[in-house]
Amino acid sequence: MKRKSLWILCITLLCACTLLFSSCSQILGLGSGAETSNAVTREELEAALKDASLTGGTIVGGDTYQVTVNSTGNESLMGASKSLLSVVSVVCGFEKNVYYWGGGKGTQSYNAAGAGVIFKLDKEHGNAFVLTNYHVVYDSSSNTQNHISNSINLYLYGQESAKYAIPATYVGGSMSYDLAVLKISGSAVLAESAAVEATFADSNDVSVLQTAIAVGNPEARGISITVGYVNVDSEYITLTAADDVSTVSLRVMRIDAAVNGGNSGGGLFDAEGNLIGIVNAKMSSSSVDNIGYAIPSNIAKYIAQNIIDYCDGKDNESVYRCLIGITVAASESHVEYDVETAKVHKVETVVVESVTEKSISDGKLQAGDVIDSLTIDGVDYEVSRMYNVIDSMLNVRVGSEVVFHVTRGGEKIDIEIEIPESALVAFA
Repeated sequence: MKRKSLWILCITLLCACTLLFSSCSQILGLGSGAETSNAVTREELEAALKDASLTGGTIVGGDTYQVTVNSTGNESLMGASKSLLSVVSVVCGFEKNVYYWGGGKGTQSYNAAGAGVIFKLDKEHGNAFVLTNYHVVYDSSSNTQNHISNSINLYLYGQESAKYAIPATYVGGSMSYDLAVLKISGSAVLAESAAVEATFADSNDVSVLQTAIAVGNPEARGISITVGYVNVDSEYITLTAADDVSTVSLRVMRIDAAVNGGNSGGGLFDAEGNLIGIVNAKMSSSSVDNIGYAIPSNIAKYIAQNIIDYCDGKDNESVYRCLIGITVAASESHVEYDVETAKVHKVETVVVESVTEKSISDGKLQAGDVIDSLTIDGVDYEVSRMYNVIDSMLNVRVGSEVVFHVTRGGEKIDIEIEIPESALVAFA
């Protein structure tokens, strides 16, 4: 079986809990199944349990109280475990023409494997939308229609055998973004399973050194994980597209977890099991170790919903993005440290660099405008990096009202732009 080349990430889970007492603090380092007891007042105990987010504990005693904490109640570990329930193995069937000695010709069937993440789930009816990479369902050497797989089966964690195969259909996708959406309809296996839809984190809040968990289908051997960290929170890479001819430029996060063939389309999760990205590529070189990439969860979420809105039940299979008619640049850049989250974030002052003549922004936005934030159909989007403006355009639909909150000449003003159909362009 052919494995799709993509990547995965994971995170180490900590089992350490801190209880604060009057003038000192004591760390409860708990191994698997270990139990530790400490005598404290009820008020101190309740505050400590709340701060440490401990589970599985009991309180007994009179004037003082004794806590017994079982390490298997660690919320971080249990939170990360739910990621296993929102990732599926993907097996795609293809056909291609083959030629034999003597001039004979025939058709050969073959499979390719990857992974996917449950985007939306209707457990009661056994329905779901699954997000994966475009190159998982596309093969340039296939003679199937548009080179898209004509036989897609999904497998849940713990049910990775033919008996539990869940048929899925292709809804739509984009080679330019390397993302696609699959649809499950009326599956009894799904309805009776423990599957959950992924909880999407705000990838704009992801920072360098954040631990991450990658869950996928390496080497087509079933759902498994690898562990690593976010090395770069946002960068652009250029790589060969799924058609093996053109090139695409993708905004990604760089990670250091091991990524292998078959991890394509798998989820990258934080320590609580929230999705922060879709693993999609790695650097392959004898001089490079563990450089992998994941598409940020915000882009993945915006693209998935875009595909559902424009493609589900329609003849169209492409993503549509609004071309607002401006280019943006960062006039200033610095970093900020958040004491509460202990994260370091880059912050850019985003300005309009130019306005395209006769575009929908012409006569409204001006070069030099500082974009403070955006509002699209009543939803606010912070603009602290250039990519915030670009990514948010994926949420624009025909008739949408986009409000640019800008600073012009020291004055804060709002620029309203209504989106006509001509501003939406297909990104195949």
